[in-house]
Amino acid sequence: MLLEIDKVRAGYDAINVLWDISLSAEEGKVTCILGPNGGGKTTLLRAITGLIPVKQGQIRFAGQPTTNMKTWKLVEDGVTMIPEGRMIFRDMTVEDNLLIGGFIKRCRANARANLDMAYDIFPRLKERRHQLASSLSGGEAQMLAMGRGLMEEPKLILIDEPSLGLSPLLTDEVMAIIARLKTQGRTIVLVEQNTHKALEIADHVYLVRGGKVMLSESVGDVDLDRLHDLYFARDTAAERG
Repeated sequence: MLLEIDKVRAGYDAINVLWDISLSAEEGKVTCILGPNGGGKTTLLRAITGLIPVKQGQIRFAGQPTTNMKTWKLVEDGVTMIPEGRMIFRDMTVEDNLLIGGFIKRCRANARANLDMAYDIFPRLKERRHQLASSLSGGEAQMLAMGRGLMEEPKLILIDEPSLGLSPLLTDEVMAIIARLKTQGRTIVLVEQNTHKALEIADHVYLVRGGKVMLSESVGDVDLDRLHDLYFARDTAAERG
């Protein structure tokens, strides 16, 4: 497993959000983390990337312990996060946004080749490379955030809610790009609320609710009715009834 998370607890100051979460991501596969808002999905990504402290448990990347490692060191080692909300630099051009992703020391020599790679995957960005990022549509901004992440030559790509705020058409386009990255052998951890779209490209699915893993199954074994019962906490309602 490229990424292993073992009984992790984490949160914000005195508020704990994750409760003994354990999951893993296999190399060359798409691991999808589903769940309702407030379930702990983004908190988990922040714990993996060192943005919040892990209070208990262990995280390993490529067989090495990375619990509470500095974020910049994880990026150097090949962990890239494409954040919720894009977080692009709106007052910079599309191309400058991409080049920032390639500023890591180990990537600088390949910056031009990686830029060509990003434009090959996202031809719309090449068309708009001299425009300010603020002029992009929501779908284009998501492509820019993904392209910037790929400029870092990642071994592991964490993608947080890529379909958030996008139309169904643009959602399909972004998911098709993630599927293409999968065919290239990329290792992806995808946080998503759109269960149907996520299941179309995922290899393994985790459902996280209330800071805990409620389901862990390969995609071929997923029962959608049961998944949705767990997602919407209908299982607990049935138990109370």
